[in-house]
Amino acid sequence: MIQPITLAQVSPLNTPAITAKTQAASPSEVTESFGTMLKNALDSVSAQEKAVHQVNNQYLVGQADISQVMIVSQQAELSLQLVTQVRNKAVEAYQDIMRMQI
Repeated sequence: MIQPITLAQVSPLNTPAITAKTQAASPSEVTESFGTMLKNALDSVSAQEKAVHQVNNQYLVGQADISQVMIVSQQAELSLQLVTQVRNKAVEAYQDIMRMQI
């Protein structure tokens, strides 16, 4: 027979350290960390674009393999697509907020 689960068995799953950590962040801290994350992502995409140009130049002088050029190019393209989609979602969220009636 299956034994029922009591509330006392489930309650230890809620640890105070996790809830205290999420409640301690102020809105300005969350905004700052989100802004920092976006800046880091854009810096990473920029670095990948520079790497593509560098590898392309190496290929033109015969120092790089075509497969290396294609791999670096595809990585940069995927990163750029990701940043574009994040931007689109942010703009869409902003537009949804602006359409809300007060």
